[in-house]
Amino acid sequence: MRPLKIETPKGHELVAEDIVRRIRDGEWGPGQRLPSVVELAEAYGVGRSTIREAASALKAMGWLDVRHGGGTFVKEELPNDARNGADRLFRGAASLIELLEVRRTLEIGAASLAAERRTPADLAKLRRLIETMEACLDRHDTSEGERADADFHMAIAAASGNSLFVQLMESLSDRFAGSIRQTRELWFYREQATAARLLAEHRSIFEAIASQDKRRANELVSEHLSKVEQVLREALESPGRR
Repeated sequence: MRPLKIETPKGHELVAEDIVRRIRDGEWGPGQRLPSVVELAEAYGVGRSTIREAASALKAMGWLDVRHGGGTFVKEELPNDARNGADRLFRGAASLIELLEVRRTLEIGAASLAAERRTPADLAKLRRLIETMEACLDRHDTSEGERADADFHMAIAAASGNSLFVQLMESLSDRFAGSIRQTRELWFYREQATAARLLAEHRSIFEAIASQDKRRANELVSEHLSKVEQVLREALESPGRR
């Protein structure tokens, strides 16, 4: 008989599950503001980064609305499927693959237009995000790195100059942020060298857009998302995740 692999839940998973339980029990109702990060960290006996990770995950899953500088609120409309959020913090790799297929279609088109239409302000923003990702890599700050990663992809959509691209990306931004976080959990931050390659891919995409090389920008975005999809497929087939 093969030994069972028992995975211990991480702190932010346990916090997220308890927050969902409290929402379901009516302790925090739709639209209600949650206690501050500091208060929640003290209540759960964990660090602030753990609370932020849990809140970010629950935002991606449709339980919370995190407003920068304005606090964290329970969503007015909660997820209908009772299986969401309570049993597992992260969605399965299969649903992420479907999301990445949508990302591929949107982002390849957005990158092409961004290479053609980007402004100096667009390039400055993309450059700052690359610098942020590099700094986060140096200090092993995965949470901030995830936010910069998500913002980088949103900035490409904005640089396309097409308002519909921006609206489509914004409508799926929570899911995109969640997919980046989960992908990093599965692979990118298991080793420093792999994380460095991820940064290099983002830098290459930026350079193609900056040089207005539409074909190269398309190829790089496609290759980047293909690698992410491959990692998720491998994770889905891994016996340890079944």
